[in-house]
This record gives sequence, C-alpha cells and structure tokens, in this order.
Amino acid sequence: MNNMREVEAVVIGAGQAGLSSAHHLRRTGFEPDRDFVVLDHSPGPGGAWQFRWPSLTYGKVHGMHALPGMELTGADPARASSEVISEYFDRYERTFDLRVRRPVDVRAVREGSGGRLLVETSDGDWSARALINATGTWDRPFWPRYPGQETFRGRQLHTAQYPGPEAFAGQRVVVVGGGASGTQHLLEIAPYAAATTWVTRRPPVFREGPFDEEAGRAAVALVEERVRQGLPPRSVVSVTGLPLNDAIRRGLADGVLDRQPMFDRITPDGVEWAGRSPLPEHGRELRGGRRVAADVILWATGFRPAVEHLAPLRLREPGGGIRVEGTRAVVDPRIHLVGYGPSASTIGANRAGRAAVRDIGRLLARGERAAA
Repeated sequence: MNNMREVEAVVIGAGQAGLSSAHHLRRTGFEPDRDFVVLDHSPGPGGAWQFRWPSLTYGKVHGMHALPGMELTGADPARASSEVISEYFDRYERTFDLRVRRPVDVRAVREGSGGRLLVETSDGDWSARALINATGTWDRPFWPRYPGQETFRGRQLHTAQYPGPEAFAGQRVVVVGGGASGTQHLLEIAPYAAATTWVTRRPPVFREGPFDEEAGRAAVALVEERVRQGLPPRSVVSVTGLPLNDAIRRGLADGVLDRQPMFDRITPDGVEWAGRSPLPEHGRELRGGRRVAADVILWATGFRPAVEHLAPLRLREPGGGIRVEGTRAVVDPRIHLVGYGPSASTIGANRAGRAAVRDIGRLLARGERAAA
C-alpha cells in the first residue's frame, strides 16, 4: 500500500508510554484518526506485558502504575500479569476511544516534504508534523558475546524467551545478569533444576528499607543526565538496586543467590573462568581453570531501546545515544521519546506522555502562526 495519510502527530507503540501520550492528545482536543494515530506492531493490547512469562503473576510485578484517568483495581495477584495488564490496556483503549491500529510495523521515519515527517509502515505511509516514539525496549533483547559462545551444545535463551521454571526441570542452568529478572528467574528455577549458577559482571547491590520519593528522584536524575549527554540510557532499576525482600533473603540464605563473577569463556559443555576472579562481597576469590557444566545458559542481560526505525533522522550522538531534553530530541524538536531513559518506568511514562503532548502543542501552534 502506498496511500499517504496526513495527521498532526503519530504515536508509535501502545504500551504504557504510548497510551499515556494518546490519552493526553485526546484530552488536549486531538481527534484519533483525524489529528493523530497510534500505531502498534503487537498482535493485541498490552504492550510488552502481553509477552511476559506465565509465572510472573500480577502480585510479583514491581510498581505497575495506573494509566492516566483509569485506575487498575481489583486485580487478582495470583493471575498472570500478561493477562491482567493486557485486559486493563484493552479496556483503557476502548474507554477513551484511542483507535489503536495493529498490527502495524513502522519500518522507517524520515524527512518528508514541507517540514513534515514521513512515517513508512507495513500499512502505508503517514505524513505528520510531530512524532511520539513509545517503542520501549522489549523488541531489542541484549545478548552479550563471549568467546566460545557458538560452540555451546546446550540451549541459550534470553529473558524475552523465558518460558517459566518448569521448562528447566532436571537441568543445570547458568543464569547471567544481576537485575530483577535474573534474580526472579533464579529463585523460580532453583526448585526444578538439577543445579543453578548465578554470574554477574558486577556485584549485585541490594537495597534495604523503603524506596522513598527523594531516592526515586535521585535515581531518575542519574539516568536523565546520561541522555542529556547523548549516552545510551541505563534503566532506572540499574541505579536503584534490588529491594531486599523476603524472597531475596531466603535466596541468599539458602545459597541460590550465590553470585559468581563473569566467566571468561563458554565451552561446549558449560562455562569456564581462566584467571583468578575476586569476590569482594565474600572476601574470597575463584581460582583459574574452574569450570561449571551447563545444559542451559539463560541471559537475563536486559534490553536496549528499540529506535532503529528513527535511523534516517540521524538523531544519535557520538556517544551512541539520542540526546534528549525532557522528552524532546535535541537534534529534532519534532521527535519526542517517551519511555526512553528516565521515563522508562510506568509512572515516568505517564508524566512523560503529558509533557510530550504539551511540547507538541506549542510546536504546532508556532507552526500555525508562522504559516499565517
């Protein structure tokens, strides 16, 4: 299809950030399909949540913040989060008549004519004066590379493909990654697996006590500073540490969360450390030549922003990231990144959606005055 349709703004992605942005566009007087359009490549409502593993129940979700204008109430904590949140997003889209178009793949965003943006998709092209990119990170799982990786005879998978703990019954599993996903996977898999080994690049940081508003602002400020400098964003969780809850305490006490330093190479039958590796949190070190046999390597190594479709606009800085002030790309004020860097949390996405729409309103008003 080559039909060209014109709108004031295109929203790419219908997760928390995209729906928040669409809601604020609607409140500001923008009409769906006439003034703006929401394009989502997923098969149904729910954003990345619809792809989460079944054992991640709603009760285990850390800090799911309600979308603007509609609370999520009465959810069964024992139900899969993928079901609870997909149903909530579906209800939200219908209540506010956001008319999300799916499945639509955005292939590229490039310079159009007359100062407009050209959005090329699997369902034809759109011409817009502004764009809100809310594509998140789920579609770009990060796979580190290690010597010997291609020789491993077992199975390698990423958090994005995690099927639940039962799939690892009787197997020797190496879990790589010190974030929330890595620890959750380990605690779930351990009762089923023949053996588990936990390896991380850096010693994990466990956080005691409540995470108050001041600590939250400080964490967001650290992430925000990186995107201001044009560096690739780190997740907010990476600077907050892991909450030391009862499950984590049990895992530490029973030895499931016995962190090992990063291995040096992958062998056909497992992983291997070549030299002495200090373990400062335990006051000991691993001797070189140690090997751990494995049937599975599970990479809980995080995700990267899914922004390849923006490449024609040349937004990236030499540091590898997109320099952002608020939500606005510094290189091109027509582009807003919501759910990127400091707004990657659920509450951050809500606030960023509102800020982006406010900025876009000013941008479009200036354009109209200039045309007059």
